[in-house]
Amino acid sequence: MALGVADYVVFGIMLIMSASIGVYYRFTGGKQKTTQEYMLGDKNQSIFPVAFSLMASFITAISMFGLSSEVYTRGTQFSVIVVSYVIATPVIGYLYLPVFFKLGNLSLYEYLEIRFGRLTRVTTSLAFSVQMILYMAIVLYVPALTLEAVTGLPQSASIVLVGLVCVFYSTMGGIKAVIVTDLLQSLLMYASVIAVVGVALYETGGLSEILEISNKYGRINFGNFDIDPTVRHSWFSILIGGFFTQISLYAVNQTQIQRFLTMKDYKTAVTALWCSLPLVVVISLLTSLSGLAMFSKYYDCDPIKSGRISSGDQLMPLYVLDTMGSIPGLTGLFIAGIFSSAMSSVSPILNSMAAITMEDYIKPFRKQEISDKKRVYLMKILVLTYGGVCITLSFLAKYMGAVLQSALTIFGVIGGPVMAVFTLGILLPYINQKGALTGLIFGLTFSFIIGFGGPKPPVENLPSFTNSCTLFNNSGSTQFSSSSYQEVLHEDGYFYLYRISYLYYIVLGFMVTFLVAMVVSAIFRGTNRDYNPDLFTPYVANRLKRRDIDNERS
Repeated sequence: MALGVADYVVFGIMLIMSASIGVYYRFTGGKQKTTQEYMLGDKNQSIFPVAFSLMASFITAISMFGLSSEVYTRGTQFSVIVVSYVIATPVIGYLYLPVFFKLGNLSLYEYLEIRFGRLTRVTTSLAFSVQMILYMAIVLYVPALTLEAVTGLPQSASIVLVGLVCVFYSTMGGIKAVIVTDLLQSLLMYASVIAVVGVALYETGGLSEILEISNKYGRINFGNFDIDPTVRHSWFSILIGGFFTQISLYAVNQTQIQRFLTMKDYKTAVTALWCSLPLVVVISLLTSLSGLAMFSKYYDCDPIKSGRISSGDQLMPLYVLDTMGSIPGLTGLFIAGIFSSAMSSVSPILNSMAAITMEDYIKPFRKQEISDKKRVYLMKILVLTYGGVCITLSFLAKYMGAVLQSALTIFGVIGGPVMAVFTLGILLPYINQKGALTGLIFGLTFSFIIGFGGPKPPVENLPSFTNSCTLFNNSGSTQFSSSSYQEVLHEDGYFYLYRISYLYYIVLGFMVTFLVAMVVSAIFRGTNRDYNPDLFTPYVANRLKRRDIDNERS
């Protein structure tokens, strides 16, 4: 189905508004001429926009398409991940954030050099860079691929156009433009999902009807408490894996820490964090509900089996066309929301990648100090460069597999070991450079093996039906069917490590890194006990201060 003129107009307005914000901040205030303004927004940003920006950074089309598809095909079990968000937030705010906010370094990884040496800093920073580059490619690719399949909007044009607009306002307006456009784009994301749910409520006859149909066909399933780690989604895998993932994304991730540092003080930063929590929870629950809403429409005529679409990630755009396609501009609003979700994730990552490249790879290895004006100029060049890399890699992202699981696998494989190094740093004073670096290398190696090595078992889907629809076969002819069939079930003939739920990758990577670092540090334990309390979480810092006072008295 082709898009109408009104749809293109709405989509175009969103792109123009995003680009205009970048131009506005380029020619107002300090005109983005200092590092303080370009990367930290003069440390005077407001709570409300930053809270939305924190939410938008990792709520993308991957989440919107992937989560709704997950609920449609496998039920609501994954939705309990919002509980892990609630549990993780105080840990982020009161265990990790006080340390990094007090130091106030533009690069989060500068902490690791102070604590564990330059080699640990560079290794961890490179791991983060690989993680974010791969993630950006998926984020840009997913909406472009999906909308091409359903609407005919060219994939290559979508990637390039949205990528260029994103790079433009990120380069021109710095972190201020990124935060304000995140706010605009977040509102569009909410509007898109609310429109999907609203139409479903109207068409189906209300929430009770949606829930009744979904429950009848097994889509409402919150009862998996299996402790077996090979079970893909259970309360244990989702809560534990989600808890670790949330901390790795918000507490030890350059993209989010840089946002916190745009706030005037620690108290304001924690307030922004708490304000972002309900925003994340609400949009996650709305997206899950949209999956049930789509099932209530297609429960007896699955569009994948009937040949209308080729994957679950295309369900939401198809639903929008089927239910809203006749209303001028509404499909365009949905597309604007989807691409907004991509831009609101890519733009802050571009900004943070430029920051750590300057701070971790260029600045430490130059003998002469770089002037602030030249630093800003170089960082703008870096934003452009990373934008080009992101757009290029987006065309290769099709080899990554199912989007939601692929994104969480990337976060887990790299995020676990990186999170472990920071956690060791702020909690355990006796951990040294040899321990931290050895643990990081072992953890990353182990994580890559379980995450990307060997064949993985097929994923179990709940039964889907084609009772009342037309199936399209390879010859292009049609036939009617009243059957249902079950997807291929989980097989046990795989190496045990490769059968473990992808949600545990981050946990296992964390544990391997943590344990190896502790053992190696114990073996090579030095005699130096001159610890800087500022490098540790408040509880540990207070203990160190009390110890120093006791030593002085004795």
